[in-house]
Amino acid sequence: MSDKLPSLKPAQLIRVLEKSGWYIKRQTGSHVILVNEALRKSLPVPMHKRDLKTGTAQGIIRRAGLTAEEVHRLLNQS
Repeated sequence: MSDKLPSLKPAQLIRVLEKSGWYIKRQTGSHVILVNEALRKSLPVPMHKRDLKTGTAQGIIRRAGLTAEEVHRLLNQS
C-alpha cells in the first residue's frame, strides 16, 4: 500500500475519523470539532466543498494518531 494520501474532501476525512473512534462534538464556524474520549483530544477539521490541502490532511491524520495505510483501509471499508 502506498504511503501517499489520496486527495480527500473534508466529509471523507470526517467519515474516516469517525470509523477510528472520533465523534463530532460541535461545529464552530467553518470547522467541525471531533473528540476522542480515549485519547482525551479534540481535532478541528475545516469544512468546505473543495479537497483539503495535502499538508492540512496530513496534519489532521497525524494528530488523530493514524497512518496513511490506516486511512486507505478505512476509506475502502463499506
